[in-house]
Amino acid sequence: MTKQSIFGRISQLAKANINALLDSAEDPQKMMDQMVRDYNDNIAEAEQAIAQTIGNLRMIEDDYKEDQQAAADWGNKALAASNKADEFRSAGNAADAAKFDNLAKVAIQRQMQSESEMKTAEPTISSQREIVEKLKTGLNQMKEKRTELSSKRDELVARSKAAHAQNQVNEAVKAVNIMDPSSEIGRFEEKVRREEARVRGAAELASSSLDAQFESLEDLGEQTEVEARLAALKAKQTGQLEG
Repeated sequence: MTKQSIFGRISQLAKANINALLDSAEDPQKMMDQMVRDYNDNIAEAEQAIAQTIGNLRMIEDDYKEDQQAAADWGNKALAASNKADEFRSAGNAADAAKFDNLAKVAIQRQMQSESEMKTAEPTISSQREIVEKLKTGLNQMKEKRTELSSKRDELVARSKAAHAQNQVNEAVKAVNIMDPSSEIGRFEEKVRREEARVRGAAELASSSLDAQFESLEDLGEQTEVEARLAALKAKQTGQLEG
């Protein structure tokens, strides 16, 4: 029952459609990790069961070989006893001939018993060999599925990490988008623009004040000239009156 149970479990896991299982999983990576652990546990259990089954088969095979050797040995003993009986019979010693004939019969009976045990063991050996081969095949299939599953898990983990990294890059790019007025760079640019505007305003103010000073100087120069001309005019009139 144990061997059949292990074999059934091996067959079920070996035939499992990994893609279908992953499609139905909420978290494929966690499911694959669990499946790999299950595969490892069941492979270890299957290996122990197969080792025990092989061990039992080897014991039966050893018993079969012992019966086979025993049958051959008893056959040789029967032949030797029969030959000895013939020698005594040829020598006219009927009593000893009968004795060795009886020994030959006993040897033949033992030979037949060993052959019977061999015949009985043959179906069991054949069945056990078939079971061992099926278990080995199922175990190899499980190991292949485990390799496939491990590869899919590694691929999925790599893709997940790549997607996560790409998402981080996208978020970073979005955060520093210079076209976004709400971004840090946008606010910094606005601050620089205001500072530049203030400097231009100050420059214009300074320029305006300087122009006003020059205009005042020009007005003062004109007034001085007017006063000088008026004084000259009066001086001229005074000279004419005195002459």
